[in-house]
Amino acid sequence: MDVNCQMHAPAKPPFETTILVRDTCLCLHTQRAARALARRFDIAFKPVGITSGQFSLLMSLNRPTPPNVGSVATLLAMDRTTLTANLKPLERRGLLEIVVDPADRRARLLRLTPAGLTILAEATPIWTRTHAVVEKELSGPDNLRAELDVLSRSDSRDDHSR
Repeated sequence: MDVNCQMHAPAKPPFETTILVRDTCLCLHTQRAARALARRFDIAFKPVGITSGQFSLLMSLNRPTPPNVGSVATLLAMDRTTLTANLKPLERRGLLEIVVDPADRRARLLRLTPAGLTILAEATPIWTRTHAVVEKELSGPDNLRAELDVLSRSDSRDDHSR
């Protein structure tokens, strides 16, 4: 076999790099915190039969006029396909309805049903209590919110990974 044609194993990052990423990676730390927070709220919302993600989705629909799919996707930082997949179980449960936008028949509006409003009303005090406990564990929740907002806005402005 020709030496130039031999396959070489890719270079392996040193273990020290693994430790560096574990200890300093903002993405990893944010993901871990997000999963831990989601679990905490999932447990809290269990009595009303929704998850933390479903609470956020239902709350995003609680507006004076029904929002369109695109605006909800933007608010939740989801692509439309993922949002649609997350809407389906809530629609099947009768918590929301998807209706044609009378101003643009191609667009769809998302409207909470009376059952959805009831669930949201039951879940809101649970969120309030759980959120207060979480905020007490943090040294600067307002600063954290502001910093996370900076990161979420920068994602849409300039994605250097592409």
